[in-house]
This record gives sequence, C-alpha cells and structure tokens, in this order.
Amino acid sequence: MLVQQFLEHSTDRLPDKVALICDGQRLTYADVEAQANRLANALRRQGLQRGDRVALYLPNSVELAIGIFAILKAGGVFVPINHTTKADKCAYILNNCAARALITSGRQIELVQQLTEVVPSLKTVVLTSAIDPENRDRCLSYNDIQADYPESRPTPINIDVDLACLIYTSGSTGEPKGVMSDHSNVVFAASAIVQYLGNVESDIVIGLLPLSFDYGLYQLLMVFKFGGTLVLEKGFTYPAVILQRITEERVTGFPGVPTIFTVLLTMDLSGYDLSSLRYLTNTAAALPPSHIAEIRDKFPWTTLFSMYGLTETKRTLYLPPEQLDHRPGSVGIPIPGTEAWVEDDAGQRLQPGQVGELVVRGRHVMRGYWNAPEKTAARFRSGTLPGERLCYTGDLFRTDEAGFFYFVARKDDVIKSRGEKVPPKEVENALYTLAGVQEAAVIGVPDDRLGQAVKAFVVLEPGASLTEADVLRHCRTHLEDFMVPRFVELRAELPKSANGKINKLELQ
Repeated sequence: MLVQQFLEHSTDRLPDKVALICDGQRLTYADVEAQANRLANALRRQGLQRGDRVALYLPNSVELAIGIFAILKAGGVFVPINHTTKADKCAYILNNCAARALITSGRQIELVQQLTEVVPSLKTVVLTSAIDPENRDRCLSYNDIQADYPESRPTPINIDVDLACLIYTSGSTGEPKGVMSDHSNVVFAASAIVQYLGNVESDIVIGLLPLSFDYGLYQLLMVFKFGGTLVLEKGFTYPAVILQRITEERVTGFPGVPTIFTVLLTMDLSGYDLSSLRYLTNTAAALPPSHIAEIRDKFPWTTLFSMYGLTETKRTLYLPPEQLDHRPGSVGIPIPGTEAWVEDDAGQRLQPGQVGELVVRGRHVMRGYWNAPEKTAARFRSGTLPGERLCYTGDLFRTDEAGFFYFVARKDDVIKSRGEKVPPKEVENALYTLAGVQEAAVIGVPDDRLGQAVKAFVVLEPGASLTEADVLRHCRTHLEDFMVPRFVELRAELPKSANGKINKLELQ
C-alpha cells in the first residue's frame, strides 16, 4: 500500500464526508482528492520524477495538507519544514536533500528569492497566495493550478519501498538530519497506532501540532487512513479558541504534549462542553505521574494514552490505558507488530530493573538518515536476521518484571521543550554570533509546563555590557521560537573538565 492511498481509498468510500476543517473551510474527501490531483499533475508537468524531493514551508493549512498528498501522488518525496525555520537552516535542508521543488506562501517571496540563489537544485516554486506580476515568471500560483489542471488521479509510479518523506530532526550536534521513511514504514506505523487507539470513521481529531513534526503529521495521515475528520489548527496559542472548536465540532480525539496538558490543567473548563472527547494522547515527552492523575480527574470520561516515540521509528511504546493506575510512570509496551528491549554497551540484553539503551525492532524502523551513512550506521544497526535493521534509540530505559518500559534519561543532551527537539549546539552557535559573548553553554532544566526549559549560561568578554534581555532579543531574531532560551544566566566563568571542555553536568 502507498501512503497517498489513505486519501484515495477514503475518497472512494466516503466522497461526500468532511475530511478536513481548516481556516474556515470544510473540505470533503472528494474536494481534497481533486485539489491534490491537480497539484500532482502540475508537479509532473514541471518535470518532477519519482523520488524527487519537494519541500513544504508552510504553517498548518489546507494547502499544506493537500500538498503532502499531491507530492506523493506525483511520485515525489515530501519534506515538511517548520514555517518558523530561519533562512540559513531552510537553505541547508533544501541543499542537503537536493530539493527540486518548494511549496510556500507568497508572503515568503523574499526568502524564495534568497533560496533560488543558493539552492541550485530548486527548479519549481509554488506559492499558495497571490503572486505579484514581477514574480509570475519564476513561480507558479496554487490558485492557478487549481483552475487550470485536470483533477484526474495520476497513475501511481511508486512501490512501497520507495521513500515517502524526509522528516528533518536535530541531534546533539545541531545539524539537522533527514529521517528517511518509505511508504511501507509510514503505512505500518499509522496502521499500528490506529489499531491500539481504536479509531473509527466517526472520530473527529483536532490537530494542534505542526505537520512538520511527525506527531502532528501522523494525525493527518491516520485520519485519512481510517476515514475520519481532521480539525487542523495553527497551534495552541489561544486555548479558549481551541476548546470552543472542540465543543462546536464535537471532537473525539485530542493529541497533546505536556505543554498543552499543563495549560489545560490550569484552566476552568466548566464553560465548555467537552463531552464528545473519547481519547487523549500524549507523547514527545513523558507526563509526570502527578499530571496523569490530574488529567484523569479533569477528563474522567476520556481514555488517556501515554506514549513514547522518536522520529526514527515514529511510535515505539504505548501504555494500555487500563495500566495507568498500576504503572503511571511507565510509557508502556511495544506498539502492535514490533519488539523492543534494553541493552548494555556490550550488546547484552538486560534484566528487569537494569538501565540500558532502548533498542527497537519492527517495520516502523525507518530507512536511515539522508546522505549521512556514518550517522545511519551509528543509529541503525544490523539485527540477528539477514537484512534486518534495528534502531538504537539513544535513550536510557528500564523494564519491570511484567515487561513494561520506563524512560530514565537521554544519552545525549538534546532538550525536549514544548514537544520539540532543541539541540543545545544550535542555540550555542547562535549565542556565539552575538558580539560580546565569550562563552556559552545551553542545557535543559525541568519544567512542569514545557517538559524541559532551555537555559543558557553566558560569559561576557571583558568590557561587554550585555544584559539578559539583550541575549534573549538576539536569540529571538536568530532562532525558531521553541529554541529561544527561557532563562539566561550571566556568569563570570563556566565550570571546565580536565580536558578544558565546559562541564554541563556541573551546570545541571
């Protein structure tokens, strides 16, 4: 099965059912299918070949959702990029994957001009909003495509081992890596999650997380697979608006992260009718047991799924809801059709209670990192069966006697804040571009709302008169919102190890 067939099969069965609610629009499956087909036909007319990469640089929107399926229908590989990503990082991603096409908003025309100069592979740009006459020669209009191209379904040219998407994720070095997911990876992962959530056609799921984040992306893919309805929002900036939307649309599924649930726990929900909610899900960072108890008290009629995953496997573990009372600190057992265990550094499987690295086996283990064989070899290793690939997660876990998994710590120092991965190195690099900064170190500190908060320690050059506010202002200019430190501490010096490196453990 191919990922675009999630949409096609649901369209064939339920053409008149509302599939997507976003930006005041209510699109049926037939509407989504027609728009995706037109865009796919346009991309093929522009010369897109099987396996070509197409980047999507958009906030959550109708065009982003349709663009994902259109690229797949055209035989390409979609590359979603967070719309707050700065120009340099965006250029790096496009060059790294040799993107042939870019779909973005007309409001990004200055960025488009920069990118076309520094990304030689970029041949086609589609703008989702009005195009100035001076830019018509270099860009295509999404609206013109919808008016001019046929809505006939393109003949598929892929098979399930072809790549479907590249999801870029940052590691401890701060250099984004493109996780390669083929169609069979995505189909398996989506199917397993739908199975344990018990999704049915009547489910209406609200999407608050960016589609550039795999947790947000899979809400779209899963809903279209089981024939439900997705209410796609820009984010959770205005919680009252989201709660009203849940009330109006009778939402049944609410995927969240600790940041979102923390806000909900502080709110008076008595003014909203949330009785339609059937289930809540949490991943990205583990919920503290105290928060799990509070959520269940606040939403006693719902089922809560506590989960763990990483982009390299999509979803790995989930806690069956009936175990919440007995094992509130656990993130569960392997998802259906997969296996996981804990190993020590010598490759030996560990006994219950012993701490080691989580290793994952299954069809959801992705293909590796794009154009990064050394990093792929370190994370994705051979299994005992010929040709088998295992994922070494880099996260430390233990199990109990019944086989339930408990997250302990991360082997590297990547910070998970607001459901996003924050590589300290990237924040530190931005700090070092500020005149007057002599040394910088970034760590994650516990935060009930964010999971972890980003904290920066800065040593100034002699004579520099920067303040914490100056540092934060600089970070807001040069970093995505979720990477901006919440705390800045100016110090006279930073602790060092014997070999001269900054000792982050001491800062903790």
